[in-house]
Amino acid sequence: MAPTEQKQYSLAEVAQHNKPDDVWMVIHDKVYDVTKFLHEHPGGEEVLIEWAGKEATAEFDDVGHSSDAKEQMKQFLVGEIIEAERKKKTGAGLTINQRSALIAGSALAIGAGLAMIFKASSKK
Repeated sequence: MAPTEQKQYSLAEVAQHNKPDDVWMVIHDKVYDVTKFLHEHPGGEEVLIEWAGKEATAEFDDVGHSSDAKEQMKQFLVGEIIEAERKKKTGAGLTINQRSALIAGSALAIGAGLAMIFKASSKK
């Protein structure tokens, strides 16, 4: 049996659902209507309203939601972002910006380490 096709939305369409009585958000390229969940959200409804109509993947991931919370989200799924507007991912599951930041940070750390080694060896 083929997987069910999800309704496709643009980010502009999701952005229209940004009122306290109409709260949609995007998490991992999936579109959720969390309006009916506002009063049940353990972190308070204000958190969800703040991200109404927006892409909230990083904020969702930063909180470290439980597997139960991720399972519960499925009931609020209304679709997904159209292919052209999805975040581009690298093979490691990181966005291009995250991968660039990781490479830059690694290069900086290696450079600092080499500078410390050079400085220590020049004192001998």
